[in-house]
Amino acid sequence: MGIRRQARESALQMLYQLDVGGQKARDIINTFWQGSDAAKDEREFANHIFEGVSGELEAIDETIAAHSLNWKISRMASVDKNILRMAVFELTRCPDIPVKVTINEAVEIAKRFGSAESGAFVNGILDNIARGIVKDVVAEDDPDA
Repeated sequence: MGIRRQARESALQMLYQLDVGGQKARDIINTFWQGSDAAKDEREFANHIFEGVSGELEAIDETIAAHSLNWKISRMASVDKNILRMAVFELTRCPDIPVKVTINEAVEIAKRFGSAESGAFVNGILDNIARGIVKDVVAEDDPDA
């Protein structure tokens, strides 16, 4: 498994703690890596995702809500919701990561950590979000589009 996949899985674990444990983001980061032998690159990428998501949680959740037909954020499983949050952060704030890579990684992590339906659920919502992001980028580049 690659460093970025491991980092995404670590970020998911930290986001899950934030979501269900009610701890502060800084406290989670400070305790999560204690005793870990994770590579520096893994820690940095995981922390980047975690801090980015936790810092923009409201905006990210609004994006998810706007693209998830018939699903309220509050009714989504915590694992699925946090995978979506990570992916939305990557799609909107990490232009160096291709859209297909972000979606594929999210789906694979959902299959591993979520329910039997999580992969398809995450894929469907991220496809909707990605289409919206591509339209927004095209509109920014070409005002006549």
